[in-house]
Amino acid sequence: MQFEHLVEVNEANGAALSREELWFGLLCRAEDARRFLPGLDECRIVERHENELVRELRFGSALVRDRVRLNALESIVFDIEANDEHVGGSLSIAIEEDDAGALFLRFRYLTSLPEASAEDAGYADVVRSAYYQSDLDTLRVIRQIARLGHMQ
Repeated sequence: MQFEHLVEVNEANGAALSREELWFGLLCRAEDARRFLPGLDECRIVERHENELVRELRFGSALVRDRVRLNALESIVFDIEANDEHVGGSLSIAIEEDDAGALFLRFRYLTSLPEASAEDAGYADVVRSAYYQSDLDTLRVIRQIARLGHMQ
């Protein structure tokens, strides 16, 4: 199953974030995702390369391993390995800017779950809705980081 959506960053009622602040927030998510993922107990970096991290994420007794690819000020890609606790897949978060200078985050999900059939459409809608809410929460946490000037 794959899907994507766009989240506007600087809506009229919120404090404006720069591309650099968005990127810093995404880096914080890569370095320690605990503030971004409810239920995540531990985020441990097991390998570090110039533009890539390999992490182990512990959710209770479940261990998920992913590879994070960094494209500075542009995008971040999380490739999740499949195992007994997780079906695997990927999440790409890209910073986009329109002609007027408005910033957006584009979230692209690719999972190993099959595309939803007509009878499974409701389930697919629930999954999309949950991911969308999680992505809005990601932006909320990035705003908090920008306001504080650092990751707590």
